[in-house]
Amino acid sequence: MIVIGSQAILGQFPDAPVELLRSNELDVVPKNKPERSIVVDGAIGELSAFHHTFGYYAHGVAVETAVLPAGWRERLIRVCNENTKGAVGWCLEVHDLAASKLAAGREKDLDFVSGLLRHQLATPEILAERMATLPIDGKRRDGLVQSVWTLTARAR
Repeated sequence: MIVIGSQAILGQFPDAPVELLRSNELDVVPKNKPERSIVVDGAIGELSAFHHTFGYYAHGVAVETAVLPAGWRERLIRVCNENTKGAVGWCLEVHDLAASKLAAGREKDLDFVSGLLRHQLATPEILAERMATLPIDGKRRDGLVQSVWTLTARAR
């Protein structure tokens, strides 16, 4: 599975600040069979027995759900430890995650990126570089790159 939502932060920062862990939803894409995202929703999705039992759930999504910087697949963070019982998961690297969140542009996404910057889990220079490679209109991309500096100033 590839985690592409905010909880991907746990791949790189398992002890991330609580303010970055508010979501009870895990946006995932089956890495080798992305067409099986719908199976995720049925098995462990919202309102499933899993959700009722554990208080969180997975949402199977398409990779295209997120706007991601060029080269993001090469930077995925591998997660395999005793908690995964040998299963391998993949999480977005923090700057790729932040770029995706800025591209989404919702208030909660801006708050999330501000938290990353405030806690120095993301570097503004690297984030601006990643933003510059987003597959979106140039004018919008330039505005998003500028937002990195605005959020950085507010985070200090």
